[in-house]
This record gives sequence, structure tokens and C-alpha cells, in this order.
Amino acid sequence: MFWYDRQLIDAPQLYLDLNDPGLCYGATSFTTMRVYDKSLNHPLTGWLAHCDRLKTSLLAFGWQQPDWQQLRQGAELLAESFPVLRMAIFPDGREWITGRSLPTNLEEFQATGITAWIAQDSLYRRDLPQYKTGNYLSAYLARNQAISLQAQEAILVDTQGNWLETSTGNLWGWKNDCWHTPGLDSKILAGIARSRWLDFFHSRKIKVIENIWHPKFISSLEAIAYSNCVVNWLPIKTVINGAKTTNYILKQP
Repeated sequence: MFWYDRQLIDAPQLYLDLNDPGLCYGATSFTTMRVYDKSLNHPLTGWLAHCDRLKTSLLAFGWQQPDWQQLRQGAELLAESFPVLRMAIFPDGREWITGRSLPTNLEEFQATGITAWIAQDSLYRRDLPQYKTGNYLSAYLARNQAISLQAQEAILVDTQGNWLETSTGNLWGWKNDCWHTPGLDSKILAGIARSRWLDFFHSRKIKVIENIWHPKFISSLEAIAYSNCVVNWLPIKTVINGAKTTNYILKQP
């Protein structure tokens, strides 16, 4: 079951024109939203923030805005059955919403931490990293390679070896009683969960530094984690970097 172009469709297939730019070029803009208590109005769902993300991308690309009421109607219907919604917009304004379950073992991993793998190859460098588009091949390849190495997530890097983000979220590091996160000038995605955590830390007067994660800085970190709207916050206990494995303490926000 999914929502497409003003309709709720109870089928496992979506039929597209052979020349559809979304099919040929990955020309869609999307956002992935976790729905709390089946409500788009729940403050943690962040409905308006996800709509703003889509609007910003569509304006940057010069694409047509969707019918926002139809998008909300589709999201409300699917939220009754799915806790996670992926909302995509095509260049002509068509909306496409799919639903899925929360990741398996999420609560366990939040308590015990995960393993991440460093994706060094240029194959894993993202195009248009500030936007979420249908062309997510590099992140997809990185995460699949991480999984093949018994890791759960991949960490993406730039040409200097600086850590940028994970294949699905934003990085956080702890040292000297302070949280750190890569700055947006590093050409990373401005995650909605990232903004939420920054607001949380500032409200609690917890110091946060946005900086470049160069190798020397990384080697000084005591704990690391990543955030996105689905997992919220997930500690990373082990990092695989080639033949080297580094373990970190588990630190909750």
C-alpha cells in the first residue's frame, strides 16, 4: 500500500512512464519521517520541518510544488499503518509516499551501540550532498558494503579523509565534556534530527561545537554516535577503518 499522485494504491507495484525523469535520472526530492503516536502533529514527528525540507529542494531545483493538502492526506492515511514514511516529490509536483516499519533491533542497538565502517573509496562520495534526491546510489553502495562487513552503518569521508556523515544520518562526537558535530560548511545534509538535537543541547546549556572532523580530531574522540529522524540517536561503539578497528565508550545525549 502506498500513496501516489493523489491516490491511495493497494498494490506492490508503481507504474511509471518509461521516460519519467524520476525513473531515468532519479529526479525526485524526498524526506524520511518517523511518525510518533500515528500523529503528524506530534512535536517529534516534525511534519512542518519535513515539508520545509521538500520546499527548499524544489525551489533550488526549479520544480513544481505539490498539492500540500494531498501530501498531508496521503501521509495521514499511511501513518495509520506505518511508523516511518518516505515522502518523495517528482519534478512536476506528483507526490509519492511509502511506509515501512522501524529498523529491526533498534532499541537493542540504541542501548548497546552499532559498528560503522569507513567508506574511503571515491565511489561512495555523494552528489548534491545538501539535498535528499532520488540519486542516493553512493550512500546505498556504502551502506551495503558496510553490511557485507558485518557493520550496520557506513561513515562517508571527503578527499582529505575528513569524516562527513553516515550513509543515513549526521555524526556526533564526545570529548572534553563537549559534543561535536561536522559543520554544514563541510557540504553535508542539514538533518532535521541534527537541528532538533542542537536545539535540545542548547536548551540544556550543553556545549556543542560544529567543526571539521579531520583525522587528528577523530583520534581524540571518546564516543561517537549518529542521528536521523528514524533512529533518533544511535551510539557507535566500533569503527572499522581498513584493517584497523577502534572501540568507543557508549555515551547517551
